[in-house]
Amino acid sequence: MGVRLSNARVPVLGFVAPSGAGKTTLLRAIIGLLKARGLRVGAAKQARNDFDIDRPGKDSYRLRKAGVERLLLASSKKWALILEHPDGNDPELNELLLLFDQDELDIILVEGFSDQAFPKIELVRGGREPVRYPHDPCVIALATDWTGAGQVTVPVLDINDPAAVTEFVLAWMGR
Repeated sequence: MGVRLSNARVPVLGFVAPSGAGKTTLLRAIIGLLKARGLRVGAAKQARNDFDIDRPGKDSYRLRKAGVERLLLASSKKWALILEHPDGNDPELNELLLLFDQDELDIILVEGFSDQAFPKIELVRGGREPVRYPHDPCVIALATDWTGAGQVTVPVLDINDPAAVTEFVLAWMGR
């Protein structure tokens, strides 16, 4: 599997590309296909600095604004742990992996965290050239419709064929 994050007990595979390249669309399809095969899938997504899952006016929002550093929001169907990260540094994926119950997962798929060292598939659309490959040795494949992809030394996957990308992921996992 190549580069491995020290806190990963299951395979962790990233999907990286500039905004608008279709990472979430492809990931949604792959997740569905992996779930259909019986795999338990976790996901981590890097978000913009200004995102908020809480809404002004809600009690949980007021508690956070009062100064709690960790807020566990729970219902009968789901729960969310909100950790305030006031130092402004980007989170490290390796540290975030500790928040997953990896005993309950077969794989963690990651959207973003492109500057961090872990295995990733780079998405390339519309005749653009790769941004990360070949400079990032962690790029293990390209998912693309790029016609110039014939000269690359990593596997080239059809970005418009989620089933083929899923087969690559399964093979990469050793399944």
